Amino acid sequence: MAAVTASRLLMFSVAVAGAAAVLAPARVDAQWWRSTPRDFEECADIAEKAKTKEDKTSQLAECNAKFAGRRKPGGGYTYYDFLQDRSFDIAGPNPTPEEQKRIDQEYARYLEKQRRESITAALALKQQQEALVQQQPPMQPPAQPGIKATLRTETARVPVPVASPVKQAERIRAAKCAKDSFSCDWPRLSASWNEFKKIFAPQPPAPSTKPKQRS
Repeated sequence: MAAVTASRLLMFSVAVAGAAAVLAPARVDAQWWRSTPRDFEECADIAEKAKTKEDKTSQLAECNAKFAGRRKPGGGYTYYDFLQDRSFDIAGPNPTPEEQKRIDQEYARYLEKQRRESITAALALKQQQEALVQQQPPMQPPAQPGIKATLRTETARVPVPVASPVKQAERIRAAKCAKDSFSCDWPRLSASWNEFKKIFAPQPPAPSTKPKQRS
């Protein structure tokens, strides 16, 4: 908590000093008011009476650095913490030590809330990415064109048995002929008669292998 308070005070001091340096050069005499103002509003009223625009800007910067609270219409004061983008009710023109402690505690809770929201957002994003990966179809292994080409080549090399035209004609004729039909039986009977004639036909004499005698 002490570290948070020191960090907040350092950031606030740097912001105020930077604003004063940008708006106008620093004044050598800081006691430009006749009587010490009670709060920021009285200090701003006195600054409005400055003779030049540069003096007015410089005096308003000093009022802002002297008083952190702003007067509320119904009474009391409010303190705006720009680190939390939030306002806190305070009793006087500046936070008391107890009020500043409460503001620092709220700032620590604010940082913790921001951290948890960041973690939750990161987890949700990771879950969405994992869900998208699971919905994608699995990748197929790359094709091997060499093996497929070899199989196609080997298949093409195997000859397909084809029946001879004579046998195909016989099968077609046998399928179309009726049973005991003379037109279908005649080729078979003719082939049998030709075979019968070959068996009983006289055989021609075998050529002589005896060598001829010379005269």
